[in-house]
Amino acid sequence: MIIPIILSGGAGTRLWPVSREGHPKPFMKLADGESLLLKTYRRALAVMESLGCGKGELLTVTNRDYYFMSKDDLAALKPGGQLTGTFLLEPEGRNTAPAVALAAHLVVEQHGPDALMLVLAADHLIADQARFSAAVADSAALARQGHLVTFGIVPTGPETGFGYIEAGEVLAKGRKAVRFVEKPTLEKAQAYLSSGNFFWNSGMFCFQAGRLLDEMALHAPDVATAVQACWQALKAQANASAHMLDIPAQAFAQVPDISIDYAVMERSAQVAVVPSDFGWSDIGSWNAVKELVQPDAAHNRVLGEAVFVDTRNTFVQSEDRLVATVGVSDLMIIDTPDALLVAHQDKAQDVKKVVAQLKTRGHEAYKLHRSVARPWGTYTVLEEGPRFKIKRIEVKPGASLSLQMHHHRSEHWIVVSGMAKVVNGEREIFIRTNESTYIPAGHKHRLENPGVLDLVMIEVQSGEYLGEDDIVRFQDNYGRV
Repeated sequence: MIIPIILSGGAGTRLWPVSREGHPKPFMKLADGESLLLKTYRRALAVMESLGCGKGELLTVTNRDYYFMSKDDLAALKPGGQLTGTFLLEPEGRNTAPAVALAAHLVVEQHGPDALMLVLAADHLIADQARFSAAVADSAALARQGHLVTFGIVPTGPETGFGYIEAGEVLAKGRKAVRFVEKPTLEKAQAYLSSGNFFWNSGMFCFQAGRLLDEMALHAPDVATAVQACWQALKAQANASAHMLDIPAQAFAQVPDISIDYAVMERSAQVAVVPSDFGWSDIGSWNAVKELVQPDAAHNRVLGEAVFVDTRNTFVQSEDRLVATVGVSDLMIIDTPDALLVAHQDKAQDVKKVVAQLKTRGHEAYKLHRSVARPWGTYTVLEEGPRFKIKRIEVKPGASLSLQMHHHRSEHWIVVSGMAKVVNGEREIFIRTNESTYIPAGHKHRLENPGVLDLVMIEVQSGEYLGEDDIVRFQDNYGRV
């Protein structure tokens, strides 16, 4: 049995303004309309099918806030009932070692210590599925012999943005890992490339769940002890066979914030590397996204609509608007409804500094898009100003917002299409297309879509404070009370 473990949590600050804290990199949609997370799910399912694993099981480790978006992506696979998805939900990010170790405890609990874990990042792309499946088969063979296996990507150039793995003794299906190396200087990267013994560290792994926990206890006992306590607290409050498990916040806060590389892989003598060449990309910056697009004769690339005049080697991504460039070169222009990034391509790694400044200023653009996903649907801010905000709200069939109240704002709801079931104070009413209702500040209220089509409505807020944190929830279908 091989159980894919999908790690989905990175904020992807170098891919701002598309990737944001509230809608991070794994949920970025590429040109074909699929998110990176959905592509990872497809990849994991294809591996299980190619290796004859029978009924597939997937375990996703992600933040509690991303559960419903992750669940929607998993549902998009429509595997005909042949896939079981379990979600291990973190209250905060504590790096990869706690995430992988808690997943290992769950796998041991459900399948025993010899079950294999295939640890995948949710924000990678792999071009050649057949070669990837073959590499997984090789890694599984090594893992069954007790190795902790990592996938080493055959380098295509002297890349300074990746960590490296030095490979030594040849094994049956791979090579012994000698050491892990941090991101090198260009001179060292060129030397690594020339030697032929160094591979990019992909951050993907395969090992037996029990062996991983044993090696962690040996090389990172503080992490192992804290994770064990967290696992016991998790078991005490939830059924370990459930498909959505909330990690207890207090116990999880005691676990060291450390990567699986630092905690185990760099210290263990049992690490093997499978040299791999399957078209891997970690989509770590806009330069990586750019490379997914075919260039024109002047090496310009576009996702959306653009006009290039006297322009060379420029990448444009625009969701809604036509972008025109005149007399420029070597630029990246990323246009979203509420934020525009213009950067030199050589400074792609510095985009994260923009996010840091936005956080310092308390600007919402580091966290939220104008359109925000919620478990029940989406809302889009159309316009706002002093004492007013206008939103477009879309509610999925059968879904409902929480029973809630606002201290500082009143709301006027106008139904554009569909039908709304509304709790407004002591009244329960139905509002049809072109009808409306008014909700004064301080009134308990709830919006529900009782129909089979999407409910679309316009909300006009007015009041002295219109922040999203002015919500008091009394009842909620999504555990947010």
